[in-house]
Amino acid sequence: MSAAELKTALSLALVFFLRMLPLFMILPILSLANDDYIYSTPQLLGLALGIYGLTQAVFQIPFGMLSDRWGRKPIIVLGLIIFGLGSLIAAMADSIYGLLIGRAMQGAGAVAAAIMALAADLTKEESRTKVMAFIGISIGAAFSIAFIAGPILYTYIGIDGLFYLGVCFSVLAIIALLTIVPNPTIKIEKINELNTQKIKAVFSNPALIKLNISIFSSHLILMANFVAIPVSLKESMQIIPAIHWQIYLKVIFLSLFIMVPFIFFGERLKKEKLFLICSILLIACSQIGLALFDFNLNIMIVFLILFFGAFNYLEALLPSMVSKTTYENTKGTALGVYSTSQFIGIFIGGLVGGFFMQHHGLASVHLLCLLITFIWLCLTIILSKIEQLSKNELEEKAV
Repeated sequence: MSAAELKTALSLALVFFLRMLPLFMILPILSLANDDYIYSTPQLLGLALGIYGLTQAVFQIPFGMLSDRWGRKPIIVLGLIIFGLGSLIAAMADSIYGLLIGRAMQGAGAVAAAIMALAADLTKEESRTKVMAFIGISIGAAFSIAFIAGPILYTYIGIDGLFYLGVCFSVLAIIALLTIVPNPTIKIEKINELNTQKIKAVFSNPALIKLNISIFSSHLILMANFVAIPVSLKESMQIIPAIHWQIYLKVIFLSLFIMVPFIFFGERLKKEKLFLICSILLIACSQIGLALFDFNLNIMIVFLILFFGAFNYLEALLPSMVSKTTYENTKGTALGVYSTSQFIGIFIGGLVGGFFMQHHGLASVHLLCLLITFIWLCLTIILSKIEQLSKNELEEKAV
């Protein structure tokens, strides 16, 4: 990687970090804010948590197409402005409906596709994986820091203060983009036709279908869990939000002892598919434990460690498997479908998590997630067998 490409990687990672940090800080907090908004219910708070994913899924492809036509940086700036305005509306909202509008606008500032395209414009093919790794690390760092910083800051500045921070971070991201990120020198090629063959190839590939189901399910379960977990800590265990960060710190640190060995041995032994199934089983175990033992903090921490360890491993594994599974000429399409699956999972997770918590209680959220995990596991096993049969047929034809 050249010095220019390293600068690109670090600067774009910084933009991503500034964009994602305020979003992640809301995750362990928003379900606790039921009394902060007029007309608020757990179901509507769950919707507010997840609606960001819906608008992100809807707008990411149009933003990517606009960046092809008008250039990467102007569209990224536009997206960050929309994100900042959404954060401002959410910060000023006193009703749940104002919050919903603000959260929807945050998602509408969908700049991920344009940032990835800018990274591709500024780097050579052989360096692109490393650049994406830097961006992935920045998102992971934002996730970990946010789960610790969010509850602490919430104690001092409240939920509206966290949204005002989102405004500040969007301004900082724009400044970083315009002053630090290099300008692309290559001419952007306009794509006027939608290649239906590529889309068909992605949706007919059992390996890619399996991975799309995995990212959809994992993020659905994540969002549903974080409708319930903060409330469980506060109400079932009488732990004030000001010290929730101490629990998340332990969980995130100890979950590394699951994630790192999984990454190492999965890659070393070439058994990523086996470790994918193991991760799904760990998530299933975590949901059983969180449903049954929400009265005991130490036991709950153990099951949270299982969940975070498996979830963070999947966050590292699944994009890599998508890249390895697809051909170069369909990689962009495959990653676009993969990202859309992720955001739809975020939306549905918040929606159903809030609904089940309001109508059936905290434990029902985890039992729902257990059911989803069981369906996910069955589909993964079935699609893996179909994938293997397809490979065997191709090998027989080659012979």
